[in-house]
Formats: sequence, C-alpha cells, structure tokens
Amino acid sequence: MRMKISVYNDWDHVPKAESSGEDEVTLAWDGEYRKGDIIEFSEITPDEFYVVKVDATIDPALVLIKEETVLFTVPFYEKKTSYNPLSFWGNRHIVTIRKAADYEVSAYRNLALNPFDQHEVSGVYPHASANVETRGEAVFAARNAIDGCKATLSHGEWPYESWGINRQDDAEFTLDFGRKVDIDRILLYTRADFPHDNWWVEGTLSFSDGSQEVIKMDKKVQIPHSFNIKRSGIEWIKLGKLIKADDPSPFPALTQIEVYGTEAR
Repeated sequence: MRMKISVYNDWDHVPKAESSGEDEVTLAWDGEYRKGDIIEFSEITPDEFYVVKVDATIDPALVLIKEETVLFTVPFYEKKTSYNPLSFWGNRHIVTIRKAADYEVSAYRNLALNPFDQHEVSGVYPHASANVETRGEAVFAARNAIDGCKATLSHGEWPYESWGINRQDDAEFTLDFGRKVDIDRILLYTRADFPHDNWWVEGTLSFSDGSQEVIKMDKKVQIPHSFNIKRSGIEWIKLGKLIKADDPSPFPALTQIEVYGTEAR
C-alpha cells in the first residue's frame, strides 16, 4: 500500500502539495501555511508503528497509528503558542512519514514521548489527555507533557509549555499507550517557576491493571522526580489525587512525563 502526505485547506480541499511512496514518504514543498490548513497522512496500514516528522523544527515521533488516515491541523494564533515560533513558518517545508524499524519499536525507550500528539485526535499513540487544562489554553494542554520539551523555569509560551490544572483539586492526567507495554521507571518534571508556582508533595499513579502507587514529591528545580515502578502489560497510566505543598501559590503544573520500558513481551 502506498502512503501519501497531502497539504490542503479545510474549506476547499484543493491540494497545495502532495507526495506518496511505499514505506517512506517525504513531502518537501514551497509555499506558506494558512489558517485552516491540514496535513493529511493517508493510506496508512492501521495498527503499525511509524516515525512521523511534521515540521523541520519538531522532533520525529515514533507512534502507533490505528487509523488509515491521520489529519494534523496546522496550528495558528493561540494554538501555536505551545510550538517553536519557527514551526510551520516561512515558505519552504518538509514533512515525512516512514514505517518504524523493528529495532526502533523493540528498544528500551521513553514510551511516553510523542511530539506529534494532538489535543483532539485519537488513533495515534501515545496520547495525553486530562480532565482539566487551564483556561483551555494551548500552553497548558496535556499534550505538552509528552512533547519532549523540559524547560521548567517559567510558564506560558514555548519552550515553557506545560500541563496546567486550573487550580482544580481533582485534576487528573491520562497517558494512553494504545497497546500493552512493560515499564520500570517513571520521571516527572514538575514546573519550577518559583515563586509563581507551587509544587506537589504527593500524587497517585493508577495503572490499567487496577494497581496504584502513591508517590512522594518535593520542591525540585530542573531535575525530575524519579520512580522505579515496574508494571507489565499495562495500556495506560493516570496521575491524580495530587496534593499541593503548603505554599501561597495555587499553581503547580507538570512540564513533562517520561515512562521508560519496552513493548509488552
């Protein structure tokens, strides 16, 4: 099956550029993105792993795709604030997709990482979601916690995007792997824009197998909280029951989560 990458505007669907290939597709094109533009990856074989690079400024993402077609909405205005200002900018662009090699999929790695994740798109994993995101703003969306950016010393626009909880005590973050994985270590980079920020002293990690782990945290600056937690055959992780420190600030936040392990054996 030949995969295809197409760029078009949602209102007329007239392709600005397109390219196709068997196991690897590169679309290099001249022109400018406009509001409403879509990057479409089509004719994909579902339930296989791919490496997708949606822009020259964004790292490649090793992802499991469960759909035949994936639509990436090019971000503009407020939606772009969580990306590098140079992303999707200018008049020359490159987008790529290829089937992942077996050695890439089977490797011990950060299973949470996905710079290609989108807020409202399902069928591409890993995927981050949450029951609250501060004011619904892109710079506080759950997807920011798996984009690979670990700048913790401020908040707001890139590179300081994070998952913000809007002061909500029952805030919960979900990381969905889309298949079973084996893990042995979890790192949490909590935001450290002090004194603007607060921090969490405790949280609970819940796993798809029904188990839970209560984790203790403290005030960290630029270094992660590290937890040696082993689970086999899990499909998702939830971080919740978060308890803030006794500090005047009401703003704790998660900059990044990393989950290390392998595909389920």
